[in-house]
Amino acid sequence: MPKVKFRQTIHRCKSLATDPSPQSLDERTTAFNVAATENLPAASNSTEIVSCQRRLFYVVDWLPPDFGAVGQYALLFGREIAKTGRKISLIGLTSGVRQIRHENFDTGVLEIKLVPAERYNKSGLISRLVWTVRTNLRLIWEVVRDPRSQGAQILFTGSPPFMLFFAVFAKWLRRNWLIYRITDFYPEVLIAALGKRPLPLVFFEKLTWFFRRRVDAFQVLGEDQRRLLLAGGISPERITLKRDIPPITITGSEVPAQRPSVLGSRKVLLYSGNYGVAHEIDTVVEGFIRHHNGGGLFGLWLNASGSALKSVIGRLQAAGIPFAHTEPGPLEQLPALLAAADVHLITLRTSFAGLVLPSKIYACLSSGRPILFVGPKSSDVHLLCTEAKHPGYQQVDPGDVDGFARALARLAQ
Repeated sequence: MPKVKFRQTIHRCKSLATDPSPQSLDERTTAFNVAATENLPAASNSTEIVSCQRRLFYVVDWLPPDFGAVGQYALLFGREIAKTGRKISLIGLTSGVRQIRHENFDTGVLEIKLVPAERYNKSGLISRLVWTVRTNLRLIWEVVRDPRSQGAQILFTGSPPFMLFFAVFAKWLRRNWLIYRITDFYPEVLIAALGKRPLPLVFFEKLTWFFRRRVDAFQVLGEDQRRLLLAGGISPERITLKRDIPPITITGSEVPAQRPSVLGSRKVLLYSGNYGVAHEIDTVVEGFIRHHNGGGLFGLWLNASGSALKSVIGRLQAAGIPFAHTEPGPLEQLPALLAAADVHLITLRTSFAGLVLPSKIYACLSSGRPILFVGPKSSDVHLLCTEAKHPGYQQVDPGDVDGFARALARLAQ
């Protein structure tokens, strides 16, 4: 491509990426009604993605059939982008063998590249860091070594962590246009998990903001993330709101999955998905103990995995509280699982508001069941539930144990 034409193409994609028009599809998703599937937003894609004709490389961590919410959404969004005529290379990890397959959509093509990788040990910090660096290198190398990546767009996420640094390297090397879909803020998540700001992480945070300012466009999952980027000096015209959607069609009228027999005839409070460091523990455990000791009607079903789960289970067992634990199943089982709940539980520690947005919120809203959110009102979980006027929605501040017990009592009526 001649240099003048190449520069014109870059300028056109930049103008599209920074178009602040309120008519963009992504901005319209801020006020969607999620009471039923037909009211959910389509998997719309911002103008800088659907209108630019350069190849798009979409880089994530685990792709289906391996479990990972980011990969599930990437596959959905990748197909939607391909339907607009774009040529996309979706690159992610697999626990199986290397594969390359193609899905054709009229003039668009979705190429899916599965890169073999081993799961890391979540309990070991050093092993996680080694795995992260090695994995990021492998994923970005898949982009850089592809001759089609010269001048292409790269859409990357916060999974794996710290992909930002590797994507900026690719930008410098291959003259790429970067779109950062922020799923989690790192290293801010590490700082929130530690509860303090050690000097090395303070320096690393400053370095991260330097690299963030090298990104051409941002996609945020919520208004809470937008506020963090604006506070960090990112210009508003570079930020687009693009919410997630349920990873599978959920109508709210599915035949419920069988409930764990250990819960008997109790009402079911269901926690589904990852229960990790960002999720509130103390309020849930102490509040549920108080609910049970007061003759409450709910039993807790943890269809979950994650680093915080062992602590939750241990404390509930020690207190003799009725609960059940099952491992998360295949995605196609999710609608029936959600239909089995009387109430859905979503939790978020206050220090993680804006840094993490629990993706389960969209599926829970679509299920039509009441939601109990233990987390701050500054989180977009609260914004989504209140804007949707979701029936039976209850919000409890982290630390308000009595409030948790009272909320369950109201939901039991």
